[in-house]
Amino acid sequence: MCGFVGAFDLSAGNQPIDDGLREQLRSQILAMSKKIRHRGPDWSGVYSGGNAVLSHERLAIVDPLSGKQPLVSDDGKIILAVNGEIYNHQKIREYFAQKYDFKTKSDCEVIIPLYKECRAAGKDFGAMIEKLSGIFAFALYDSEKDVYLIGRDGIGVIPLYQGWDKEGRYYVASELKALEGHCITIEEFPNGHYLYSGDVKLSGGTKDSMPADVAPKPLRWYKRGWEDFLAVHDAPCACDKDGALVRLDVISSVRNGLETAVRQQLMSDVPYGVLLSGGLDSSIIAAITQKFAKKRVETGSIKDAWWPQLHSFAVGLEGSPDLLAAKKAADFIGTVHHEVHFTIQEALDALPDVIYHIETYDITTVRASTPMYLLARVIKSMGIKMVLSGEGSDELFGGYLYFHKAPDAREFHEELVRKMGKLHLYDCLRANKSLSAWGVEGRVPFLDKDFIDIAMNLNPLDKMCIQLPAKKQRMEKWILRKAFEDILPPEICWRQKEQFSDGVGYSWIDTLKDMTAVKVSDSEFAQRERRFPVNTPVTKEEYYYREIFEDFFPGNSAALTVPHEAGVACSTAKALEWDAAWLKMDEPSGRAIAGVHNSAY
Repeated sequence: MCGFVGAFDLSAGNQPIDDGLREQLRSQILAMSKKIRHRGPDWSGVYSGGNAVLSHERLAIVDPLSGKQPLVSDDGKIILAVNGEIYNHQKIREYFAQKYDFKTKSDCEVIIPLYKECRAAGKDFGAMIEKLSGIFAFALYDSEKDVYLIGRDGIGVIPLYQGWDKEGRYYVASELKALEGHCITIEEFPNGHYLYSGDVKLSGGTKDSMPADVAPKPLRWYKRGWEDFLAVHDAPCACDKDGALVRLDVISSVRNGLETAVRQQLMSDVPYGVLLSGGLDSSIIAAITQKFAKKRVETGSIKDAWWPQLHSFAVGLEGSPDLLAAKKAADFIGTVHHEVHFTIQEALDALPDVIYHIETYDITTVRASTPMYLLARVIKSMGIKMVLSGEGSDELFGGYLYFHKAPDAREFHEELVRKMGKLHLYDCLRANKSLSAWGVEGRVPFLDKDFIDIAMNLNPLDKMCIQLPAKKQRMEKWILRKAFEDILPPEICWRQKEQFSDGVGYSWIDTLKDMTAVKVSDSEFAQRERRFPVNTPVTKEEYYYREIFEDFFPGNSAALTVPHEAGVACSTAKALEWDAAWLKMDEPSGRAIAGVHNSAY
């Protein structure tokens, strides 16, 4: 995954900061960077020059020998720190083969010639970033122009924060903890945006004291037509109104698109594996990975493959639903499967560490991150540095059980758009930071840029849980199940949605509720608005997590980086309008949705 910290002095104007201040900032940045070394335990690098200091902590996945960062351009004038992976880097390298002298084999280096070309052609940095296929956050410093460019991937798979200190210096960092204690204001850098300092007139002072016309403003580069329901409501349907298949090409587009995404994301110079919960999404990713794993995707050669067999990993309490289902899926797919068992006490003991690493007090995220955090430690101990996972499918296809009550296609699709826009706050954050806590990289093929466009441009009717003849109800994510039913056992392909924090064992959530009800007294909870005036906890469980979070990240600025809205079974607040009973509920567990099928077509 890697991690980086960057500081840019906004108060120096066009003059380089003096040597004494630069050395002071360099020492400070190194200390800040050390807080996120878990993200990149393989190498540390630092650049200091002009009005910038960049530090990078590297997790070597591609080009372990020469790809250390910060990367420096062929002319020595551009410095780049990146967290993430650029999956189409080989095609970009081919394009620049006669135009740029690459210094490494790192997939991330292609950002430098793209920037140089873009700068020369008129500075359409949105179009430049659109050329990247991958998951990324980056900080680029152009020492010749004394400007910087900050960018983040469209969905926000990779975390990125920004902050301002009391002197008006601007910072970016891969995790909140690096900025804590140094910045008086901290915000999440918005996903799908970039910030080019050459577009604004920067001045000294704090971010809040800057006039609105000169304060840095990230610009949105990730824009899609499918955000508007009118762009998709007339798309061809795979089925007619009675549920009969009439367009196999629609289903084929889903299959081909996801297989392409998985294959592309298998680029690696180190051993990798798959997370396999036994649910539909992770099982599909595991099955597709198995199809390509015997050869190295970069060369197509069997002899270059890191491991002769694909390893899969599942976590849960003894006898949990996920462990049982994962074993069935692994046996069918043919992976070398590993079960990781944890106890309730082990998970409770880990809660402070989990909250420190994931940097949130959101109930759903804490519940699900804890077993994933424990699993990542075992994966790391086996020498695996990258895993593929199934995050994003439920947001693309309406997989959460509350989607069964979507009143119409418009509401269904608009809820998907809302969910996609919040992934960076929930599932992406959980997967990235839980794994990165132990130096493991997570890749999410469902959130491949091209596959997102395929899935979100489908007619919403092909995703909805519509009523069919003979009083049957179509199962959630029907089109995805249909696309891959031939490579999965039926009991896995047609298994009902089980949220991760539920599937690892129902007693995990029940214990958290019981424990926090005792740990947080009634008198404490009654004073919650005074204790936490910003994002006041709604339940005792949330209050308990918020206290732990506050110990690590005091102050309102950090608290405001955490989402805080009512929901049921992972819904947005807007979807609560679909059922009057939900308006009095605030429970993220899938078990909160009563009356939804146990089996369906």
